[in-house]
Amino acid sequence: MAVANVGIADYKIIKSPDQIMTVGLGSCCGVVIYDEINKIAGLVHILLSESKTEKNLTNRAKFADTGITLLYEELRKKGANPRFMKAKMAGGAHMFNFNNSNNALTIGEKNVKVCKETLFKLRIPIISSDVLGSCGRTIIFDTTTNTVSYTHLRAHETLRHL
Repeated sequence: MAVANVGIADYKIIKSPDQIMTVGLGSCCGVVIYDEINKIAGLVHILLSESKTEKNLTNRAKFADTGITLLYEELRKKGANPRFMKAKMAGGAHMFNFNNSNNALTIGEKNVKVCKETLFKLRIPIISSDVLGSCGRTIIFDTTTNTVSYTHLRAHETLRHL
């Protein structure tokens, strides 16, 4: 069994019995899409919500609106069946406290919102999620059990280990 590591603004696809993981999900979102029948899964590490303002879109995995669609398309090419696809996601934390009266959504909240909207458009149900809050996360998805492990990383705990 191998463990594939997905970096920021990146994605990977694996097959059973392998695992896939990403670390450092603060305001970023990690979205796993998997086909439990064909035992294939992919994970995208979303940095920002929307690509609309991007003039030269060279990295579709960077944005929720294009990264999730990219992962979906690539999973289909590798044999995943859209009828069996499900999603699990984590991240979207509010990592920094800024005292302002602006009611605009934070980066993390925007990321979560667009991830959910994109999955809804693709008709992929979200089976579990661990989103928002104020701590970073690591996620590991296991293709043999179709389970995801969420590890919470609080800022003060992370700093202690540096």
